[in-house]
Parts: sequence; C-alpha cells; structure tokens
Amino acid sequence: MAKRSEVLEFAVLGLLQDNPMHGYELRKRLNSVLGTFRAISYGSLYPCLKDLLRRDLIEEAGPADAGAPTLSGKRAKIVYQVTAEGKEYLADLLEDSGPQAWEDDRFGVHLAFFGRTDSEVRMQILQGRRSRLEERLASLRSSMSRSRERLDTYTLQLQQHGLDSVEREVSWLRELIDNESENKSGGGASAASDPGHGQPAHR
Repeated sequence: MAKRSEVLEFAVLGLLQDNPMHGYELRKRLNSVLGTFRAISYGSLYPCLKDLLRRDLIEEAGPADAGAPTLSGKRAKIVYQVTAEGKEYLADLLEDSGPQAWEDDRFGVHLAFFGRTDSEVRMQILQGRRSRLEERLASLRSSMSRSRERLDTYTLQLQQHGLDSVEREVSWLRELIDNESENKSGGGASAASDPGHGQPAHR
C-alpha cells in the first residue's frame, strides 16, 4: 500500500503542477490520463491530498470563502496547487531513473510526464524498463517450458497471453529507445515525449 501511495503522490503532484484542480477534477484526470489509476477512489485520493498539504507540498488555492457553505448549502470545492517545495520534490521524482522507476505502476507515471523529463533520464528509464521486462520474459518462457506438460489448455493460453503482452511491450520500448536516440542525435522529435504513441494497453 505504501508503494502505491507513493506512486499516487507522484501523479497528483505532476497533474497539479500543470493546473490547479479540485478533488473531483483531479480524480477524473488521474483516471483518464493515467491508466494505472483507472480504479482510483476518493478514499485513496483525499488522504493523499491531506498528507501532501501536511508536508507543504501542495496548498489550497481556492477563493477566500472556499470552505464556506454556498447558497445551496453545499461546501464550495477546494482547489489545490503545488507549492515551491512541491515543485522541488516533483523535480527530484522526475529525475529518479533507478530500479524503482522501472516497476509497472511507477513507470506508467514517469511515462506520463516524459515531456518534462530530461532526455538522459528518459533514456535510462526506458532502458531499465526494457531490461526488467526482458528478465521477466526469460522467466516466463522458462516457466512455460517446465510446466507445459502439467497444465491444461486454458492455463497454457493464459500464460501465453501474458508472454505475448510482455513481448509487445519490449518491442514498443525498443521503438521508444530508438526514437530517443534519433532525437538526441538531431533526427527529429521523440515519440517518448508523447506517451500515447504506440503505447500498449495497460495489463
């Protein structure tokens, strides 16, 4: 849970740096932009916002009466924005290219913000992710080879589906890495700055 909370915190800061938002709008953005968070609930979002407020990484940016009842009796929506400290913290997160940036959820968030990430960091993350998936691919192939005779058709089909999915992502990562290399050498704009370009569906 702590690991997923850190990923959510990363995504929230990245989206709020683009535009101040209230909780409802932020939840919609998380669900539409980051497939990893399609199932996000207010029960996980608002504790995250509360913690970021406590650490002075975000602040309330609504009107002076944001917390006062409206004519309908409902409380006005509170708008959140990133503080200077939050921007520095986000910059550190964006520069992280270590092994944790290659993991499934964390990689998805990094990819969503590749447009504001240094090209060297992008390349390190892409190469690290490819290496991680190639290891996973080798493990899956070995496992299928050992257990093929003991499994029924449906279980084998499920394993093959997982294998095919990893193979597609490895191929896609190779394309992104090639595009990054071309961009670095002046060969054109990188597709990695457009997270939707050729991106396989989240599994």
